[in-house]
Amino acid sequence: MKIAYLINSYPLPSQTFIRREILALERLGWQVTRIAMRSDRAALVDPGDIAEDGRTEHVLEMGARALLASALKWVIKHPRQSLSALRLAWRCGRLGAGGGGTGGRLRHMIYLAEAAHVARRCHDLRIPHLHAHFGTNSTTVAMLAHALGGAPYSFTVHGPEEFDAPRALALGDKVTHAAFAVAISSYGRSQLCRWAGQAEWQHLHVVHCGIEPWRFPDPAPLTSGPHLVAIGRFTEQKGFALLVEAMALAVPGHPDLHLTLVGDGPLRPLLESLIARHGLQSCVTLTGWLDEARVRETLGRATALILPSFAEGLPMVIMEALVAGRPVIATAIAGIPELVTPDCGWLVPAGDAQSLADAIATLAATPLDRLAQMGRAGRARVLARHDIDMQAEKLTTLFLSKGRP
Repeated sequence: MKIAYLINSYPLPSQTFIRREILALERLGWQVTRIAMRSDRAALVDPGDIAEDGRTEHVLEMGARALLASALKWVIKHPRQSLSALRLAWRCGRLGAGGGGTGGRLRHMIYLAEAAHVARRCHDLRIPHLHAHFGTNSTTVAMLAHALGGAPYSFTVHGPEEFDAPRALALGDKVTHAAFAVAISSYGRSQLCRWAGQAEWQHLHVVHCGIEPWRFPDPAPLTSGPHLVAIGRFTEQKGFALLVEAMALAVPGHPDLHLTLVGDGPLRPLLESLIARHGLQSCVTLTGWLDEARVRETLGRATALILPSFAEGLPMVIMEALVAGRPVIATAIAGIPELVTPDCGWLVPAGDAQSLADAIATLAATPLDRLAQMGRAGRARVLARHDIDMQAEKLTTLFLSKGRP
C-alpha cells in the first residue's frame, strides 16, 4: 500500500505529530513518500526530526529550472486537465489575494508548477493517493495536482490558521475536490461543516493527533512548588505574553512559583523584555526548543502544564502533559475542552490574565494527592483517545474506503 504525504515545511520542531502519524502508518504496512516544499533543517534539534528530514523530498531544493522542466513535462501530456487546473488556480488566487489566504494569482501560478511536479512524482512512483497536512498552501498544491490529472487527495486541518480565513483559503473548494477531509477535533470538523455543503458532511471525519504511549512510562511523582511548564512557538496565538502578566500577578502570593517556557519564535524578544519589566528573571526560565526526550524530562519535573492560547486546534502538548500524569491549566477554546475536563485540569477564559493567575493559585492550594489523581485521570483519557496506532488505523480505513491506495 502506497501513499504520499504532502506538507509545506517538513519536518518542524512544532510538528512532530506528523512524523508520529507517518511512522504509525508504516508500522501498519504503508509505504509513505514524504514530499515537502521546503526544509527548516537548521532549526531541527530532535534526532527523529533530523532523520525524517533525510527521508523527505524537498521540492524547492531542486531549483526553479528543474521544477519548471518537470512541471512542463506533465502539462504537455495533460493539456485539458492543465487548462482546468489553471482556471482553478486563477480563481483561488483571486480569493487569496486579499490577505489571510495563500497569496494572489502569481503565487498560485507557482503552486500550479509545484502541483504539476507533485502529480508527476506520484505518477512515476505509482502512488495512487496524496494526503496533505494543513488546509493552507500544501492542500492548495494537492488540489491543483488532482485537477491536473494527478492522484486523488485528502487533507487534515488543524487550526487555527484554516479557520481564520476560510474563504481566502478556498476551504470549501478544497473539501469539494477532496476524496475526504479530516479534522483533529470535533470542533475542527464543525468548522469544516460551515464551508462544505451539507451533502459533503459525510466526507468529513475526526482523526486525532496521537502520542506514542511507550514513550511515556509511569509518571514521575509530583513535587510541590508549584512548577509550571508551557510549551509552544512564541507567536501571538499562544498567548505567552499574557502568561507573563499572570505570573506577575501570581508570584507575590506564591514565592516558590516557577515557570519554564519551552520553545522559541518571533516573540522571544518581547517575552524577555516583559520578564525583565516585571522582575521575573528568577521565576521564569526560557529553554529554547528541546528534543522530545528533554520535553518529557521537563514535564516530569513540572507540577502542571499551563497553556494560555488565544487560538488553537487541539494542542499536542496537552496530550503529552496529561499522559505524563500532569494536570493542565488551559484556555477554553477550540478543541481544548474536548480533552481537558474538570477531572484532569482547569479551563479559563482566553485573554484574561487574572483568571490565569487565579487558576495558578487554585493549583497551588490543591493537595499533591489530588493533583496526582487528576494526572491519572488525564493519562487514562489520553491513552483511550490519542494512541497514535489507533488513529493510524482510522486513517487506514479512510484511505482504503474513500481513497484509492
